[in-house]
Parts: sequence; structure tokens; C-alpha cells
Amino acid sequence: MTAPTTFRIGGELEVRRLGFGAMHLRPETAEDRATCLAVARRAVELGVTLIDTAHMYGWGGNEDLLAEALHPYPEDLVIATKVGIRHTTDGEGWRHAGEPADLRDQVDEALLRLRLDRIGLLQLHRLDPDVPLPDQLGALRDLRDEGKIGHIGLSEVTAAELADARAVVDIASVQNRYNPLDREHEPVLAACEEAGIAFLPWRPVAAGQSGGRSSEIAAVAGELDATPTQVTLAWLLAHSPVILPIPGTASIAHLEENLGADTVRLTPEQYARLNA
Repeated sequence: MTAPTTFRIGGELEVRRLGFGAMHLRPETAEDRATCLAVARRAVELGVTLIDTAHMYGWGGNEDLLAEALHPYPEDLVIATKVGIRHTTDGEGWRHAGEPADLRDQVDEALLRLRLDRIGLLQLHRLDPDVPLPDQLGALRDLRDEGKIGHIGLSEVTAAELADARAVVDIASVQNRYNPLDREHEPVLAACEEAGIAFLPWRPVAAGQSGGRSSEIAAVAGELDATPTQVTLAWLLAHSPVILPIPGTASIAHLEENLGADTVRLTPEQYARLNA
């Protein structure tokens, strides 16, 4: 089975569908940092044009690292980041931060860290339950109109929340947890397909356990002389033209394995087995 290799986010930003999630690039030592910089640079060398990051990933450190690795950026590279969460020493280590003034500050901070004048895709990491949705999205819409944001996305939303958001502002992407073994958000994917919205599955390969958790994935991988991870990503690419997988890693070997998935071709019979 063949699938489209590119997608236009918001009808404008054309990217390779198989992107890179930078979440794991959080170095603790100088040696780690050198490795993380090399991974980010290798991703671009291998043709990645969509990189996903967030303020939450190292509380700005991940964005700083990407800028160090890749700035000045290639013209075709889209770096998508996320706001709406702040660091705290209580509980889980984070809190919602969806007040309009705070969102403005977070966008300005991200622009500085990423060394950008405009963020091509800015996603709301979580909806703040204590702030009216029109206020949160209205702030991002204003920032878009001011030229600081190109397109607006959401993360971890239901189909109903997506519909409510679209009544306020155009939504270009949704980033929800999704893989062949975890399809809780199938209704959200269906809504994205209908509207032409990019669907960025996080944890697209079930934390690298696809082979161990599913004998069918492992069997198909053996038939294709591919890895279970590659088969999982190939299934995602075949499953819907709006899916843009963003597998993450801090290893160049794993990066190259992941990006090899877009050369894996599932037969209709193999695709059906994985669907089941």
C-alpha cells in the first residue's frame, strides 16, 4: 500500500508526513548535549521537515537546544511548539496556564528561545479547565493575527472539544496519544479527517514495545524484513492521510530506523491484519 508522503498543515505548511518528536532531547551532561544536537541535525539531514517540541520539554531547554542545533533553520523546516503549561514544584510538577496574558508571555518566550519571528504551528498543550475556551483560543487567535503564530493546534482533546474550539478559531492540528495498540482517540482522528486537520499521534509506537505487545506486528515485521517499530509507523501512515507521526528518540540509530518506515509497504492483507 502506498500513502501520500507529504501533508499541508493548515493548507499552507507542506511537510514530510513522518516527522520527529524532540521530547527525548533533554541532556544532563555535556556529552549528552552533543549527542542530542547531533540527533536533531541528523533528522534534518534525513529530510525531516516537521519537528515537535514544547515548553514543557525541559521547561524551555528543548527549544533552546533545537535553536542551537538548527538555527538558522532551513526554509522548509516547521518547528511546532506547545504552550499552556507552567512548571511547579507541587503535585505532578506542572499546572495549567491558559490565562490570555500568560499565553502571550509563553509565546513571546518561545519565540526568543527558538530565535523565530513567527511560530509556524503553535499548539495548546492542554485546555485549561479554569479558563473559558474562547478566552484561551481568542488569545492565540490575536497572536496569529499579529503575525506571531502561523497556525493554531490543540493537544489531548476530545472530538467535542475539537468542535467547540473550531467554533472559535481555525484549528490546523491535533496532537493526541494514538498507535495501533491504543486507539482511544479514533473519533478525534475521524473528525480531523473530515476537516482536513493534521493529526499528530504522540507515543506512535507504544514506547517501542510494539513487537513485544503484539505478535501480529512482529509477524508482519518478519515478513517485510522490517522492525516492529517501522511496521507500526507504516501502519499509521497508511491508516489515514492526515496522520503525521512524530516518533522521538535521543539515538541516531533509532532515528534512522524510524525514518526508514516510510519505505515500508504493507500489503492490503497485512494492513487488514494490523487493523484487526
